[in-house]
Amino acid sequence: MIIGIDGNEANIENRVGVNQYGFELLHSIRKLQGEWENRHKFIVYLKNPPLPDLPKPTGHFTYKVIPGGGAWIIKKLMPSLYQEKPRPDIFFSPSHYVPPFAPMPRVCAIMDLGYLEFSGQFKKSDFWQLKLWSAYSIFVSKAVISISNSTKDDILRHYPFASSKVYVTHLAYDHDVFNLEVKPEDVRRVRERYAIVDDYILYLSTLKPSKNVEGLLEAFGRVKQEFPGLKLVVAGKKGWLYENIFQKVQKLHLEKDVVFTDFIPEEDKAPLIKGARLFVLPSFWEGFGLDPLNAMACGVPVVVSDVGSLPEVVGKAGVLVDPNNHQSIANGVLKVLSMGKLEYNRLVQEGLDQAKKFSWEKTTRETIRILEGVKNGRI
Repeated sequence: MIIGIDGNEANIENRVGVNQYGFELLHSIRKLQGEWENRHKFIVYLKNPPLPDLPKPTGHFTYKVIPGGGAWIIKKLMPSLYQEKPRPDIFFSPSHYVPPFAPMPRVCAIMDLGYLEFSGQFKKSDFWQLKLWSAYSIFVSKAVISISNSTKDDILRHYPFASSKVYVTHLAYDHDVFNLEVKPEDVRRVRERYAIVDDYILYLSTLKPSKNVEGLLEAFGRVKQEFPGLKLVVAGKKGWLYENIFQKVQKLHLEKDVVFTDFIPEEDKAPLIKGARLFVLPSFWEGFGLDPLNAMACGVPVVVSDVGSLPEVVGKAGVLVDPNNHQSIANGVLKVLSMGKLEYNRLVQEGLDQAKKFSWEKTTRETIRILEGVKNGRI
């Protein structure tokens, strides 16, 4: 079976969220080639040449570059899928952007539908593009891959017609990068690079309204009253509608207590996480939550929202808080900071045990099984 994949989400330099999902999936597919090479061939479609850190091509894992700019899926990819010989037997889009028309079955992946609940947190043009293309992709796809049970529940609530074709493949983390073996010298290097001198708690994600960074700042102001020497590191690239975050820092007079790093490259993530007293993510919603998982794998306690997929990801190993209640967020952070060594170590061990449940190899095998099921008529 020839499996076509849209690899553009993975083929960018500063990866977050869906980009990381696409990137890890491609690497894991290539890594597991010995398991599938007698049955399948993968063709990864790109609009730009593959970046050096994408998997190297083989006889069974290849790239097809179709140069193009805007509306690439419609103007370039779609005609190619009709014209080329041999064409893929199935086409997988690891995002909500499937080709509107194609001569083979399509499968899409949905990260989350939070924009339907919080439309005011998006520009109108972005909101309508997300809403319309996601709905269409869910409608035409033979199978829909959801990255969490929480997202699956949202898909079925908004699109009940899809009830028989939604499958969950949880995301994962790189076991070789996020673990207890992060070197102290790497932690020191990252501290120096971002001018982090004092003990700190870490937020690591894109700066955008859904992440509730403003609520975290309000909570941190209360935490500072009991831990005056503590810093908050806000790590992540600017997304959209982020200006209020910096205004909030000034309003709360936290200019000397909050460190903004901007985008964090992959080589700095694990050391930055490892050096933190705790990891905090008080989002209003999450489709999955990769970085809380990374934090648990590094032996760092996590404080996360009690909504969306986050309780599903951290299980009993995380401290859950109400993202709509600043005091609840502050209490969750204070709970971890005030723990004795025994209780703290117990929470760390629970996080390590929880993280072991997730692997990209498992995600990839489940994804291939779904694609095979669609082609063979079992799905």
